[in-house]
Amino acid sequence: MCLCVDAVSGCVFLYICICIVKQPAMYYVLSDTVIAFIIHIQLTHVYVYVCEHPGAAMLTTLMDGLLCCLTGKSANVVVPIETSEPADGYEFVEVKPGRVLRVRHVIPEREVEEEPSGPGGSVHCKRKITVYRNGQLLIENLGDAVKQERLHAPNGEAEPNCTVEVELADPPSNPTPNSDTKVDKTGSVIGAGGAATAPDLTQQPRKRRRKPKRTVVIDSERKITSCKGTHADVALFFVHGVGGSLDIWGSQLDFFFRLGYEVIVPDLVGHGASSAPQIAAAYTFYALAEDMRAIFKRYARKRNILIGHSYGVSFCTFLAHEYPDQVHKVVMINGGGPTALEPSLCSIFNLPTCVLHCLSPCLSWSFLKAGFAHQGAKEKQLLKDNNAFNVSSFVLRAMMSGQYWPEGDEVYHAEITVPILLVHGMYDKFVPVEEDQRMAEILLLAFLKIINEGSHMVMMECPESVNTLLHEFFLWEPDSAPKSKPRSETANASNGGATSESQAKNK
Repeated sequence: MCLCVDAVSGCVFLYICICIVKQPAMYYVLSDTVIAFIIHIQLTHVYVYVCEHPGAAMLTTLMDGLLCCLTGKSANVVVPIETSEPADGYEFVEVKPGRVLRVRHVIPEREVEEEPSGPGGSVHCKRKITVYRNGQLLIENLGDAVKQERLHAPNGEAEPNCTVEVELADPPSNPTPNSDTKVDKTGSVIGAGGAATAPDLTQQPRKRRRKPKRTVVIDSERKITSCKGTHADVALFFVHGVGGSLDIWGSQLDFFFRLGYEVIVPDLVGHGASSAPQIAAAYTFYALAEDMRAIFKRYARKRNILIGHSYGVSFCTFLAHEYPDQVHKVVMINGGGPTALEPSLCSIFNLPTCVLHCLSPCLSWSFLKAGFAHQGAKEKQLLKDNNAFNVSSFVLRAMMSGQYWPEGDEVYHAEITVPILLVHGMYDKFVPVEEDQRMAEILLLAFLKIINEGSHMVMMECPESVNTLLHEFFLWEPDSAPKSKPRSETANASNGGATSESQAKNK
């Protein structure tokens, strides 16, 4: 390290020589070389020159983060990215003064058919939701159960290990049955031979009647119809998650555009080419939800289908709960369980922005590792081409810290009567499959589809499978509403885990 002064300009030059040694434990390994940096300090401006940089991307990031800490200013310029894409189909919507979202709105030229006038499938959605003070959640389906038809794989064959429908059973009564016994509705124990024995009431402790904390009753009639691309009253809304942009839906947009669907795909604030305010309050769940409400009210048709990915699923859930008559179907891709959102206090995203900026290469590597089933050149190119995980450290930190939504608990999800398709990538390391199974248990009308070759970014990894699956769900409608006996579901809302036995079966 040496310090010298330019005799002509009076500027101070600080020469720093850093020797980077190869370490196996490092995520990013640079070659053994001496790299010289020149930090040129002149007045209040700081400039960085790299003389030799075999690892220029990481080194520049580290220096930007260092300068951010020294100057107190963010190393990232938080503004919308420049785009060279054609303006055709792109709109900029001002949802609030100074808050502008980029939206891609595509209406294909098509032969419009009249909306379906047939009976479709009418489903009587009636359920009673009881919340007890100990955190237990009792769900009783009292209406007609919809016939959940089998959703086939893209090749037309049903894959038994691919589609899972999880149904809650009643909690076991005393005595506790073993693995070969079951409990029927009356509380009798059914042994391995199938014979039912009456429970010994003398040995059972007398339970005091529990007083519910609150009770919610839902009673509505839903008409579920097939949504074709030639129907003028159908619109598809795609909502991405943290770090994404509307470009991650490129394969889906092209596919459904060719089928004649009207497609609306927005960039969340701070993502893509939308405006990026430099205030953390602009990235709370409630602020983003109001943005999606404004976009929905602007472009909504009579029958709207919402498709959300990761954090975007929460906004689709919000809209489906707020507008049950306008939201016809919902698709949740790797959205997680029906739990209230609350930011973690020990998260790495609580670090200062400048530190996150220094760690951005490691974060990008971790996202590639956890978000894709394979980490090759193809996946890296997908991230680059689709502008995924390409947000500033400030936006990333504010988005993760703003995920506070206490209302979105199990009761909130249980009140939704919209048909929902759950899509899960088998290798997803962000969202365990148990969370989507839990979501299928709570929702009234839900299908769960697991794609064996996909991970968190399954719509980018397996676009053909996802597109075919979504299209089948859009066209799906129940044949009739067969009457069935009411069934009760018991869940534990305090820890998000099931308090009763889960039985998984293939659709």
